[in-house]
Amino acid sequence: MAHELNGERPVFLSTLPAGRRERRLAASVVLVSVAVFLAAAPFAKLQLAPVPAFIPSLATALVINDLITAVLLFGQFVFLRSRALLVVACGYLFTAFMTVAHALTFPGVFAPTGLLGAGQQSTAWLYIFWHAGFPLLVVAYALLKDEGRKMNLPRGPAGVAILAGVAAVLVVVCALTLFATAGQEALPAVMQGNRIAPQGYVVLASVWVLSLLALVVLWRRRPHTVLDLWLMVVMCAWVFDIALSAGLNAGRYDLGFYAGRIYGLLAASFVLLMLLLENSFLYARLVETHESERRKGAELAAANQELEAFCYSVSHDLRAPLRAVDGFSGILEEDHAGQLDAEGRGLLARIRASGRRMERLIDDLLAFSRLGRQPLSVHPVQLDDLVRQTIDELRAGHDDRKIEFAVGKLGIVQADPALLQQVLVNLLGNAIKFTRDQNPAVVEIGCRVEGNATIYCVKDNGAGFDMRYADRLFGVFQRLHRTEEYEGTGVGLAIVQRIVIRHGGRIWAEGAVDRGAAFYFTLKEVA
Repeated sequence: MAHELNGERPVFLSTLPAGRRERRLAASVVLVSVAVFLAAAPFAKLQLAPVPAFIPSLATALVINDLITAVLLFGQFVFLRSRALLVVACGYLFTAFMTVAHALTFPGVFAPTGLLGAGQQSTAWLYIFWHAGFPLLVVAYALLKDEGRKMNLPRGPAGVAILAGVAAVLVVVCALTLFATAGQEALPAVMQGNRIAPQGYVVLASVWVLSLLALVVLWRRRPHTVLDLWLMVVMCAWVFDIALSAGLNAGRYDLGFYAGRIYGLLAASFVLLMLLLENSFLYARLVETHESERRKGAELAAANQELEAFCYSVSHDLRAPLRAVDGFSGILEEDHAGQLDAEGRGLLARIRASGRRMERLIDDLLAFSRLGRQPLSVHPVQLDDLVRQTIDELRAGHDDRKIEFAVGKLGIVQADPALLQQVLVNLLGNAIKFTRDQNPAVVEIGCRVEGNATIYCVKDNGAGFDMRYADRLFGVFQRLHRTEEYEGTGVGLAIVQRIVIRHGGRIWAEGAVDRGAAFYFTLKEVA
């Protein structure tokens, strides 16, 4: 699978480092913007015909662009859980809501003085709040993005964080709108009719400085991702937007007014365009990867069939001489044991035991090779019942031993019952085997919840193991105890690990020599 689809951190605009190609493209866009700005600046005060319909048309386009951008950024936040992404997504949501309030209060569009109880200064102050708020959120994004790179993720479901962000934006926008309308008398006059008042230029210059500040902070927070790069392009466009429509011009409906707002529309489109291109790219890679995995799956299925046939053929060929060895040695033991001395009878018994061990080894290897080739048959499993059933079956072969089983409340899990029982048989069987010298032998089975995971445990008070060799526990044919001490094939724990992994979980162990061992595993619900 492609790196961007199967890595620990998916490659998004917010994580993909900006390369030379992206820098050249961004620089080209900025240079074109500079050229257009320089061409329009000398004519910024040129009065043009008022077109009131321009405002709602522009607002509609801005709101659509900003909302789609916010949704796509919220989607990336769900995967990456970066506070920086949450902040910049809220920034685009803020601009969308402020655009609506600005359009509704614009004089002469829906009402002579605008809606929402707006006055002469309301629209201008909403523009100021709008163009000051977004740069501040971009600065916050730039300051938080290093935290995201270290993967300091916020706790809790992503949906809760998104809903909290949306609610916070709505509260702020409503408060600013109320302040600019009902509380406009407390605000300095920045407009005289359709003209910008002298003190309005001072306030608007402060807003322009905030956009420049956001650009500088983004530039200084290296290394740059592709999202950083295009946010810098956006802030450049905002610098030109404010300069033309609220700095170099004289008021509403002049060339600077129209040109600046067109710059604003273009600025709203840059990040959206890159996000849509990114989604198209990732979707194409996903389709390509899916097709590749399908082909590999077909090839693997064919190879598995051949391997299965080979394994059964080999097992048949191996079992035939083993049966002969076991059969003839059994005849010798029954009919001629009296003619052998003690050493001969001991050697004969060892021949029979080795034959039986070889047969168990073949069975285990076949079981290990079959794992992974058959689909899981997942059902709700009452683990308490399955553990009791497994204990009853295992206890039957150890009636001569005193074994105490302590079983906690385990609950219901989503698993393949047959495979899960195989896990329990191996873990509980090992616990019984390695506690043979303890009186009584104590085997504990329980679980605990940590975060969103349930951890199951099988613990004994037996021979234990040296933690220095813990990494060898789950390898095929890896044994930490001599066969003469504790019989076994060295395949059981490898089978357990493969089953647990197939269920989306993991397994690990802790132990100490002569102080017992504890095996922990998790199970994840499998669709």
